[in-house]
Amino acid sequence: MSAALIAIDWGTTNRRVFVLDQNGHILYHHRDGQGVLTIAPDQFVAEAASIRAAFGDQPMLLAGMVGSARGWFNVPYLPCPAGLDDLARGLYWVEPGRTAIIPGLFDRAGDVMRGEEVQVLGGIAAGLVPKDGLVCQPGTHCKWAHVVAGKLQSFSTAMTGELFALLKDHSLLADFLKGPVVDGPAFRAGVKAGLTESLTTALFRVRAAALLGYRSAEESAAFSSGLLIGHDVGGVGLVSGQQVSIIGDAPLDKLYAAAIILAGGAPKCIDTKIAFTTGVGRIWERSDFDRHI
Repeated sequence: MSAALIAIDWGTTNRRVFVLDQNGHILYHHRDGQGVLTIAPDQFVAEAASIRAAFGDQPMLLAGMVGSARGWFNVPYLPCPAGLDDLARGLYWVEPGRTAIIPGLFDRAGDVMRGEEVQVLGGIAAGLVPKDGLVCQPGTHCKWAHVVAGKLQSFSTAMTGELFALLKDHSLLADFLKGPVVDGPAFRAGVKAGLTESLTTALFRVRAAALLGYRSAEESAAFSSGLLIGHDVGGVGLVSGQQVSIIGDAPLDKLYAAAIILAGGAPKCIDTKIAFTTGVGRIWERSDFDRHI
């Protein structure tokens, strides 16, 4: 099957390129560290040409921070609730019929997303995410999206991953957060503490616990990660048995799944590649791309 579309999930620090056939199936996948922060504002045209030179001279549909003020063009956000039809109508055409950027969404409570909306709505279109329910998208900034009648109704963002990175590099705890972060007793103890205790107090006690020998320094990173993720999950207010669709990459999706179980929820991990490419494919079907270029 020949290539028909290049779909790009272009974030702040990473970039994922998917070459899709006429039916939206993935022919090739490439991931690199060429996020928008590594590209000078006047170099996006050259980057797009380089991508086509490497992966084929096909129509190109882009999502993520490439549509931000720091990206190629600052594409206006669309309001929630929104579905795939809304995203298709809101495409920003860099080159009519050839290159377009998918708009992000804003929540009226004061929140924004770029790229995650394609994964959520693509997951629904692929039959992997229920048309009504809760979606978790772990990452540097974790998204919690509420889906109603097949549309992204509302969402909120937690700076969980960024806080952990700051603690590791710039806090009193930095020297104690060198160990691995894995799902195990220390991580789960952190989750339980995050669900029930004061976050700031529990964080200070990470160092004290290591100094007093209550917990090894090697386990402190896993405990602290669990503490932050537990606090994040606890803020959602899950009810017992509530299903949560997790669209994320390993191993972070597995850590959130463990935390959601401890909080009483029922997690289901969704393949991010399928969710994203299905979303892009359905937007492409609804758009004005000339597929004969």
